[in-house]
Amino acid sequence: MKHILALDQGTTSSRAIVFAEDGSVRAMAQQEFRQIFPHQGWVEHDPEEIWASQLKVARHALAHAALKATDIAALGITNQRETTIL
Repeated sequence: MKHILALDQGTTSSRAIVFAEDGSVRAMAQQEFRQIFPHQGWVEHDPEEIWASQLKVARHALAHAALKATDIAALGITNQRETTIL
């Protein structure tokens, strides 16, 4: 049975959700990351910290579901639409 891994990059946390073929949630993981306020009214994020937290939650969700990367048929990615790191 193949699964879908959804990666959600929010403003304050990274999240990963593993879905089974029937749409049920097999596992989920979330981790907050640091908010940097260089000036009043500004907020920044460390791109390496975002990447590390996203990788960590993806690995945690896969482990919790007892799956390997080869068990994933598709990957969905969403973010807060203000930040993209390639």
